[in-house]
Amino acid sequence: MTVLQNEVKFLSQHDIEVQELANQIQKNVLDMETGIRGYAITGDEDYLEPYNLASRSWLDNYNKLHSLVADNGEQQRNLEGIKPLIISWISNSGEYVINHKKENNISALNEHFESNTGKEVTDQLRTQLDSFLAEEKKLTAERIDQLNQGNTNLKITLYAIIILVTAITIATAFFLSNSIVNTIRQVVKTIKSITDSEIDLTTRIEVKTKDETRELAEAMNDLLYSLEKQSWVQKSVAEISTMYQGITDITELTQAFISKLAPLLQATYGVIYLRRSHEGEIHYVKVAGYAIADEERASVSFRLGEGLIGQAALDKRVFLIDKLPEEHIKVTSGLGASSPRNLLIAPILVEDRVEAVVEFATLQPLLSQHITLLDQLQDKFGSAITNVARQMEVERLLGESQILTEELQTQSEELQAQSEELQMQQEQLLSANEFLEEQKHTAEQRALELKIAKDELESYSLQLEMSSQYKTDFLANMSHELRTPLNSILILSQMIMENKDGMDMSEVREFTSMVHSAGGDLLRLIDDILDLSKIEAGKIEILTDEVNVTEIPQTMKNMFNPVAAKKNLTFEVHTDSDVPPIISTDGQRLQQIWKNLLSNAFKFTEEGSVTVRIALAHPENVEGLFGLEVGGPVLSISVTDTGIGIPLDKQQIVFEAFQQVDGTTNRQYGGTGLGLSICREFTHLLGGAIDVQSEPHKGSTFTLYIPSRSESDYQDQVDHPALAEVAASVSEIHEESESTKEDTESKWVERNEAGSSDAQLFKGKKVLLVEDDGRNVFALVTALEKKGVKVQVAENGKQAIDILQEEADFDLIFMDIMMPVMGGYEAMKIIRHDLKMENLPIIALTAKAMKGERDKCMEAGASDYIMKPLNINQLFSLMRVWMTEQVNPN
Repeated sequence: MTVLQNEVKFLSQHDIEVQELANQIQKNVLDMETGIRGYAITGDEDYLEPYNLASRSWLDNYNKLHSLVADNGEQQRNLEGIKPLIISWISNSGEYVINHKKENNISALNEHFESNTGKEVTDQLRTQLDSFLAEEKKLTAERIDQLNQGNTNLKITLYAIIILVTAITIATAFFLSNSIVNTIRQVVKTIKSITDSEIDLTTRIEVKTKDETRELAEAMNDLLYSLEKQSWVQKSVAEISTMYQGITDITELTQAFISKLAPLLQATYGVIYLRRSHEGEIHYVKVAGYAIADEERASVSFRLGEGLIGQAALDKRVFLIDKLPEEHIKVTSGLGASSPRNLLIAPILVEDRVEAVVEFATLQPLLSQHITLLDQLQDKFGSAITNVARQMEVERLLGESQILTEELQTQSEELQAQSEELQMQQEQLLSANEFLEEQKHTAEQRALELKIAKDELESYSLQLEMSSQYKTDFLANMSHELRTPLNSILILSQMIMENKDGMDMSEVREFTSMVHSAGGDLLRLIDDILDLSKIEAGKIEILTDEVNVTEIPQTMKNMFNPVAAKKNLTFEVHTDSDVPPIISTDGQRLQQIWKNLLSNAFKFTEEGSVTVRIALAHPENVEGLFGLEVGGPVLSISVTDTGIGIPLDKQQIVFEAFQQVDGTTNRQYGGTGLGLSICREFTHLLGGAIDVQSEPHKGSTFTLYIPSRSESDYQDQVDHPALAEVAASVSEIHEESESTKEDTESKWVERNEAGSSDAQLFKGKKVLLVEDDGRNVFALVTALEKKGVKVQVAENGKQAIDILQEEADFDLIFMDIMMPVMGGYEAMKIIRHDLKMENLPIIALTAKAMKGERDKCMEAGASDYIMKPLNINQLFSLMRVWMTEQVNPN
């Protein structure tokens, strides 16, 4: 087979390669001839590329072919005759034509081609190459015939080997089958005897071979061993089960069980613990034992989880321990004592509850059939324990019932006598119950009346508490919002009035511009408060007129396009085609409402857009949502922004006076919080409703619904609680302010004697002004710098903390209370406690002039307190007090 394989390999590689190389040489000659002819005709050197390639490669192909036919001298000689012809053609014809063509010697070329010298050489080359290839094909055919003959011989040899191997295999199989059949016959005989129950399970099959029959015999022996164990277990279970019959005492049952089982397990020691429950605690108590020599060594009881007995009961699993120490227990006999080395502890379960725990000690290791026997006895012994226990309980209860029956009979006679007496008492109680029932009904009625009165009192108390809180919040916010613009007005106007340093006209104009701006803010705030007061007093007059709806979009754009451009916001107004051109309502109040809504939208939107949509609302939707009695068209104006949004729990309080989403005094966005409150009240007076849909950080949509109504429809719509006790509270604030002023001036009588002039005291002093209102900052910085004071400004408490951490050389701090990000209270606490600046004077500036505000500022860490609007002389007086105290601390 190896020789044949080599022959096939030689044919597939050598012969094919020889023929391919011969063809390749022939192709090289043809390429050279074609190349020079094309070049000679066209003069294009691209035609020489095949010639050049062939002239370089033909010799390599020739050398390879010459080496391949080295075993055939005749073919080598034929091949050697071809080489000089190729060389001659290249030099005498190929190079000759190329050189004369390059010299453009046409006559020499014509003479060459007419003589046909090159063609004769190429024809001779083709003839010799064809002869060479024919000889190679002949040799290949001879080799194929030899290969076919070798294949035929190989087939004959293989058939002979197969016949010989088959004969040997049949003989071997016949020998082995006899051996296997004999073993199988023994196994079958044994299996038949097992089914007929006539076999001795202790017998075993002997096999001397070491093949599969041995494995079969050993498997049969294992089966016999297993059957022997099962037979022993079944027999032992049957013996122990018959022993339970007729036993009615639990102690007798357990003693008989352990006395029978211990010898079967080859145990030299045994004990049984039964489950007992006392006052909710479970114990396992020893009730029977086997071969116990020393009763004191066997524990009387175990709690659940205590020792191996308690742990086996807790885990509901078997413990099998070998190699016990010799001192664990001794088994004694007449001749001596010995130490068991193996211990078996097993729980007896009935319906997943451990009724007993058994323990055995053996000298020899426990076998698997011993564990199997104990496992099969668990249910039977557990059931026997519960049955005997129930039977004993039944007998006990039967005895007790007999005693109780006798006692009941005696009591029955006594009760018969008492029954007649109770009959008389029952009649008396019946009449008493009727009287008590009437009393009960009266008491329940009174209790109900008291509960109603209590609920009314609690409701009234809650209303009073809410009213008080409303008054407090209103006064605090009103005080702050009024005093903030008023503060800058008073300071700047006082500076203009005194004009001690001779201000030029540009400074005067700047001061008066600030005063005018603050006055405008103050006037608008007062107008808002007056509007609210008129609404609550029922003195707002609604003037119904025809309002041109088509003019509203342009009015909105004229008012708010500059605001949108300043904040780089997109502002669009869309009007639906079905909107009526004219509606009947109070046009001034309507404009005030949408103007406030748009002002809020632009104030709380930092980027994105504000969009207004004017549409005709569907009457059924409006009536369903707001309970409006719609008799005509209802105009819907929705204002949508992409601002900060409103949390769901605060979407209603934003309509209360002085309320914003951020209701703290240090909120980020300023304003009085009156705009939406006025919108709500005006909307109510116009018979409409206002709705808000919002999501934090995604924007808000306020939708205004205004019906077209006549003037008579607006009567009796005002029903709001009046703002009470405002004057009294303002009086209290004024008194506290005057008291603060007197205290400050008093301190300066006391300390001015040791001080110096303002110029010497204030010049070069460094003051930190913490204030968020730009007008107040401008007024205070101007006033302080004229005194020679260096002022650094922080817009909120957090900025102030950052500045103080970097530079702590300030002589005084002016601290506003109500600021965004961080208010004055928190900032003063951090300065005093965290920054440890206990001696740095801090003067609190607040427009939130509520009663007790001074005490709150002092508790937060302020050195002194002054209310807005500020009296500049009083401010300088306070500065003299605290700067003098810094110079002369004693």
